[in-house]
Amino acid sequence: MTKSEQTRQLVADVALRMFREIGFAKTTMRAIAGEAGISVGNAYYYFASKDDLVHELYLQVQAEHAAKAAEELHDSGDLSARLKTVLHAGLDVMAPYHRFGADFVATAIRPTSPVNPFAAGSTTAREASLSIFRAAVDGAKPAAPKKLRADLPELLWLYYMGITLFWVYDTSEGQQRTRRLVDGSVPLITRGLSLARIPGVGKILDDVLSLSRSVRS
Repeated sequence: MTKSEQTRQLVADVALRMFREIGFAKTTMRAIAGEAGISVGNAYYYFASKDDLVHELYLQVQAEHAAKAAEELHDSGDLSARLKTVLHAGLDVMAPYHRFGADFVATAIRPTSPVNPFAAGSTTAREASLSIFRAAVDGAKPAAPKKLRADLPELLWLYYMGITLFWVYDTSEGQQRTRRLVDGSVPLITRGLSLARIPGVGKILDDVLSLSRSVRS
């Protein structure tokens, strides 16, 4: 790692630590620079704004989520169990940042934000997250219905986005309401997916998939 890369990583590490310890609003670029022992101008050289640092957090969280999910997933297991494992792993790695979750949403919700999860600038982090759900689907036994398999990881990722939004505003101790939502909704989803094998219902799911593809293209 070059000296420049080391300095960039130092700025990112200091910023993320300060986000966790004092919150997003109280963390300024000047304070980050001071903690890192560099000039404010140097800090801005690596990250143009706090939005860019939130993007760095987004990337780090996805990497930690992928590592934790891979460690906890096993080769066998039905989709319900694997999906719960993936979702709880995501909640685990996000937990230290809950105190500024609303700030993150306020930053990410802007269409032009570099951390908007649907924006081109978030492609790397989004693909990292999608790969987690692909692994959950691909390793499930019995396998997910064939007609759904290609679309399912992205649909589950969208569901995870909804879970994340619920988690942001969950004020229960340890965000246990979100945990209950995961444990209660995952079986409903997987039971619904099993209906794809029923001819009449399968046609309805075909229409749902067609609509989903049209709005994602």
